[in-house]
Amino acid sequence: MAGIREKFRDLKYKLSRTPSQTPKRIAETIPTSQAETSLVSKVETAPSVQVPIDTSLPNLQERLWNRAYDELKTSEPKAVNAYETILSNRLRPEESPENEIGKTPDTRRRQMQQLVQDGLENSRKEASIKQAIGEGLDVVQSVKEIVDKAIQAVPQAAIAWTSILSKPITEARTNRDGIAYIVSRMNWYWNLARLLLDRNKTVDSSAGLRDEMEIHIIELYKKLLLYQINSVCLYNRNQLVKIGRDLMSLDDWAGQLIDIKSAEQSVQDDAAQYSSEQIKEYMSQLLITAISEERKLDSILSAIQSQTQQQEQRFQDEKDQQCLKDLYETNPAEDKSRIQDTKGDLLRDSYSWILNHADFKQFRNDPQSRLLWIKGDPGKGKTMLLCGIIDELQKEHDLVLSYFFCQATEAKLSNATSILGGLMYLLVIKQPSLLHNLRKKYDVTGEKLFQGVNLWGTLVEIFTDMLNTTDLKDAIFVIDALDECAVDRYKLLDFIVKSSNIYRAKWIVSGRNWADIDQKLHKLKQTIGLHLELNQELISKAVATYIAYKVDQLAREKEYEQDTRAAVEKHLTSNAQGTFLWVALVCKELADPTTMSWHTIDILTSFPPGLGPLYDRMMDRIQNSSDAGRCKEILAIVSAVYRPITLQELKTLSQSFGTFTLKDLRIIITCCGSFLTLRHDTIFFVHQSAKDYLLDKASNQILPLGMAEQHHRIFLRSLKALSQTLKRDIYGLNTPGVLIDDISPPHPDPLAPIRYASVYWASHLIDSNSMETDHDGNTQDSNSIYEFMTYKYLYWLESLSLLRCVPEGIAALLKLEAIAVSCINRTRYIKDSLTCL
Repeated sequence: MAGIREKFRDLKYKLSRTPSQTPKRIAETIPTSQAETSLVSKVETAPSVQVPIDTSLPNLQERLWNRAYDELKTSEPKAVNAYETILSNRLRPEESPENEIGKTPDTRRRQMQQLVQDGLENSRKEASIKQAIGEGLDVVQSVKEIVDKAIQAVPQAAIAWTSILSKPITEARTNRDGIAYIVSRMNWYWNLARLLLDRNKTVDSSAGLRDEMEIHIIELYKKLLLYQINSVCLYNRNQLVKIGRDLMSLDDWAGQLIDIKSAEQSVQDDAAQYSSEQIKEYMSQLLITAISEERKLDSILSAIQSQTQQQEQRFQDEKDQQCLKDLYETNPAEDKSRIQDTKGDLLRDSYSWILNHADFKQFRNDPQSRLLWIKGDPGKGKTMLLCGIIDELQKEHDLVLSYFFCQATEAKLSNATSILGGLMYLLVIKQPSLLHNLRKKYDVTGEKLFQGVNLWGTLVEIFTDMLNTTDLKDAIFVIDALDECAVDRYKLLDFIVKSSNIYRAKWIVSGRNWADIDQKLHKLKQTIGLHLELNQELISKAVATYIAYKVDQLAREKEYEQDTRAAVEKHLTSNAQGTFLWVALVCKELADPTTMSWHTIDILTSFPPGLGPLYDRMMDRIQNSSDAGRCKEILAIVSAVYRPITLQELKTLSQSFGTFTLKDLRIIITCCGSFLTLRHDTIFFVHQSAKDYLLDKASNQILPLGMAEQHHRIFLRSLKALSQTLKRDIYGLNTPGVLIDDISPPHPDPLAPIRYASVYWASHLIDSNSMETDHDGNTQDSNSIYEFMTYKYLYWLESLSLLRCVPEGIAALLKLEAIAVSCINRTRYIKDSLTCL
């Protein structure tokens, strides 16, 4: 900005000294005859800024400019007619685009002057709006001071300058260079006729030469006018198309400028033959001033261009960021880090075997092998294997890679739409050029692009558009735990198979050995299936490496004797059965601070081989503990919720833990065997197989009344907590119109404990099967729902907005309405609630 302001100050200083001071300075320093002094005194310079509507040009200049304009109408009728149509539309925009430009020179001149003044005023207003800073107005004012000179000379052409003020970078550089060249010379063009063609100051012998010079000057004016007229048509070409006018060729600006310079040279050659030395000197000074002003003007326009480009880039960056923000549901890179933190260190020796496997090499080296299907039983290390593959692929800097980790325990990680959106999100983060494919639709609909029932089809269309680009011809997409995609898995499978068959991009997919997935993926002939159970020797070696690493950790932490260390490693190796998870769970128990080193062997040998028997033992320990009731209640809640919950949310969903501190809850979680793990005070299952075990073999112990009853309990606790907590302006903003992005949650956040309840209370109601009606058409919970929607509905909407979960709230109400039609007597309030949204 400082550089731009310096240019403005230099230009304004120059303008304040030219052109009015230049003739005076020449007259004072060059001796002149009386006739020459009289001649110079008649040389006119343009007034400074304001243009009165009734200003008249001297007869000689007026005659030449009008003659040039009229001859141009004859020689270039298409261009002039288009130009006058554009101006007529500005004079009377509400009427049909007929040619309203006056036929007489006086009428035409008044119309042109009015148009110029209106254009300059509009440019000033537009700059003040677009720039929103003082420099924006300085730019317009500085260029305007030069442009005003042109306006005095020929308003027919000055319309072009008002356009260049508001469109400094939208057209070709060559056109802009020509504009800067011409506008800076208007003082010179202005004085040509008075200096060279005044009959009172030339002798009869030069009359023939004077007539020839007049022809050359008119020819120069015609070229100047045509250049400017074509520029106006260029800037308004969309308007010409709109009103049905044919467009003339609007290019070769460099060639047109060469023609103008050639015409200037002809006039200068003529002037050199008979002009006095003083006139030659004065013309020379005018040209020097013109060159200086051309450089200043070009510099300012370049500064405007740079500044505008920066503003547009910032605007585009902001739009890009908002687009990504609206697309975002999860960041797969962050999910990968979380998984690795939860599961422990990623050992290269535990996954490096696959890099040299024949199937993997074929997948990498054969262009036709576009799908690698890695399948295996739970606990075989598929997720960490894919983490390792991703790390190795990321070392290839030219490779475009995107990935996603499915998790059935969280809704946003277990549906096809989220998976495709997550792949796209990470893809665009790594390959920003692909944002263009996303923005084509996003710029039309905004955040609504990523909402609604048509979202899957929209994402498929955008993703397919990306696959068609050369940027993704050799890309690799990785999806882990496809079996944990609970919603629309078949849609995702069909898309993977179809895209693998058409495009060069490749896919790596892992999951349990489920027949439906295997059948879908093997529809593609190029699918390579890598069955972990059929590579038992390689897996066993990898597990042995993992065991050695974990035993080293235990030996350091527990200060094992060498015999103890060897015994632990031997027992783990003998009973692991090629299962990483079994080793991890046993080592977690051995690492417990309450496990003394002298108890190690006894505890170790109590763990049976295999995941199933190990989970049985963990459940037996819970049953026999003094916190059995609390642990089973926690296991029941986390088995029923739709995403991992925080300790604060756990307190909300269970009356039993209302008085517990977060520290107390952390201790209770550790008493839940090795089914659960904590990360940043959020409760996760240690593995999907742990949840599967609880819902299958241990369901009678943790859910004696069934899952539906558990959903109902969560619903009741959620509704009670919301009713007790929600209130008007819960964040104390006192500013109804504040933007959501400008809000920072208070500390402590009153919505943190009820975040889960705010979003999922209706979903638990629906899954509770408590919607059966009595003989009056009411459910057991209809009164509670009615009271909540009557007294807390608006506060609930406010909380959803503050939590950025309004779409989830709408989805919940839509589901509620769908079942309420047949079983709730008071369905009207639900429909009314949806109407408000």
